[in-house]
Amino acid sequence: MNPSLENIKNLSLTVDNADGGSLTVEQAIANLESADLGLRFYAAWWLGKFRISEPAAVTALIKALEDEADRTPEGGYPLRRNAARALGKLGDRQAVSPLIGCLNCSDFYVREAAAQSLEMLGDPVCIPALIKLLVVGLQGEQLISQPDLSQPYDAILEALGTLKATEFAPLVKAFLEHPIELVQYSAARAMYQLTQEPVYGERLVQALAGEKLQLRRSVLADLGAIGYLPAADAIAQTLAENSLKLISLKGLLEHQVNHITPSTFSEGAIKVINLMDSLL
Repeated sequence: MNPSLENIKNLSLTVDNADGGSLTVEQAIANLESADLGLRFYAAWWLGKFRISEPAAVTALIKALEDEADRTPEGGYPLRRNAARALGKLGDRQAVSPLIGCLNCSDFYVREAAAQSLEMLGDPVCIPALIKLLVVGLQGEQLISQPDLSQPYDAILEALGTLKATEFAPLVKAFLEHPIELVQYSAARAMYQLTQEPVYGERLVQALAGEKLQLRRSVLADLGAIGYLPAADAIAQTLAENSLKLISLKGLLEHQVNHITPSTFSEGAIKVINLMDSLL
């Protein structure tokens, strides 16, 4: 038996699998090499879901990023997508380089998952590769005349914001005019992170009054991610599920707590706590 698997075979974490039985860490890692594509797909999801950061799991998931067996009729790579998503959750930076390679994959959703995971891993070494994808939709610092839809621009923009790619703010700003609202909001989120200018936070606040529930849900996540405190009241009043509003307010609160001493709460933090209480 592989020594790395031997080291973890006695871990007790289990979960019901699709057949009603239980899955162990050792089995999940072994299943990534199974001839059964369904087992491989499920194993990649499971390892990410339960944050199994064992070295053997990371190694197996990185290997799965190059899988050729699990292919849809349209040319997609389902296993690669799940593996890319899982690696972001595991927090091991040895996955950064392989995920950068995934940004060249022909599958749109693999590129999207890779950008999201690179954001979570937080290594700025990936910024040039993300910019390479971003500029596909630009001519200079302006959107091309026929807006490009071939790249996961929302995921790319959010990653650039989180990674503090400040020198590329002019390129990010161009996407505020993108025809897809979700991309516009991702650009506003990133611009606030890159500049701390309230105008971008306020653009997201205004979007909370939009007609589409799915977009309101997305904006709640954006505001929580950037910790924009002036949005607190608008978040609490948004026509959306209380659970999502609480998650958004939790993001605001975490930003507040990170900037105060442990024994004190700012006025803003207290306000957010009271708003959260009102939603419970």
